[in-house]
Amino acid sequence: MKTRLQVIIACLLTTAIASYFVLSSEDQLPAEHLMTTLDGQKIKLSDYKGKIVLVNFWATSCTGCMQEMPELKKLQLKYGENRFQTIAVAMNYDNIEYIKNYNKKENIPFKIVHDADGEIAKKYGGVTLTPTNYLIGKDGKLVKKYIGIPDYAEIISKI
Repeated sequence: MKTRLQVIIACLLTTAIASYFVLSSEDQLPAEHLMTTLDGQKIKLSDYKGKIVLVNFWATSCTGCMQEMPELKKLQLKYGENRFQTIAVAMNYDNIEYIKNYNKKENIPFKIVHDADGEIAKKYGGVTLTPTNYLIGKDGKLVKKYIGIPDYAEIISKI
């Protein structure tokens, strides 16, 4: 059994390692890559220039993802589509029926895309861990990448 100190050290190491892999604002984002939402809408990141965008990689099987979804929903409802847009990208290993059921049950107020072939995750540098979030500025450039649950106060300060 792990001691409390071992758990704390493991958490600190995970955070330090994740911080090491944060992309710089100069990294290219796939602004023109077409994505299809659950309702069939074709979108691309460049459609949202002039707004703060949060691209959220998630899965219905991810405990942290399910924990952050209510917060993402609150952000989207509070700041609306005029200033802020969340694009939730469900991972390729996620079951499309689980995604649709979750969306219907929770009445998600933002765009949901299923990355069925894994191409979106590849375009964002090979996302494998969930949740992973990309905060993108009004100018279309990366502000910050979060591995794990993001800092909501920081996101709000950017909106």
